[in-house]
Amino acid sequence: MFEKILALDTQLFIYLNSLGSETYDNLWLIITKQVNWIPFFLFLLYLIYKKIGIKNTGYLLVFVALLVLATDQITNLFKYTFQRPRPCNNPEINTIIRVVQSRSSFSFFSGHAANTMAVATFLYLIFRKQIKYFWLLFLWPLIFAYSRIYLGLHYPLDILSGYLCGLILGYIAFKGYQFTQIKYFPL
Repeated sequence: MFEKILALDTQLFIYLNSLGSETYDNLWLIITKQVNWIPFFLFLLYLIYKKIGIKNTGYLLVFVALLVLATDQITNLFKYTFQRPRPCNNPEINTIIRVVQSRSSFSFFSGHAANTMAVATFLYLIFRKQIKYFWLLFLWPLIFAYSRIYLGLHYPLDILSGYLCGLILGYIAFKGYQFTQIKYFPL
């Protein structure tokens, strides 16, 4: 059963990866770099600051930093436990797929997907009632994670597993933030 799931995952990866074109390669290379998202992060930070002020924004950023740290460590634990080769390093398929970028680390699961979904979930749960259309924040993990498939770095199962991890950790961080906000830093 597990082998069948991995085979379907590989087939879906090959299909999604083959949708790419050299015309868009540079765009997806830009999208996948975290540094290129800084204007988005600054805009998000501004929105948050306007809603909760400087002190609470600083406190919230500590939670985000701890969340990203925890997500990174869990991702690395999974990567080194399962040691699934990235598609670009898989000799069974790397000659038939589009490899736009290559990495030597392991594939399962995507840290990009886990981190972005964790932060998006955490922030969404906090601000969903205060900021209209805040659900659009979830476009960020979708676009960011698809770039990993496009570039040849992750299978769809890596992305979905990263999303699941991010959802869980984002929710846990939200609950912790809620508890400490009520107790120590009421809005």
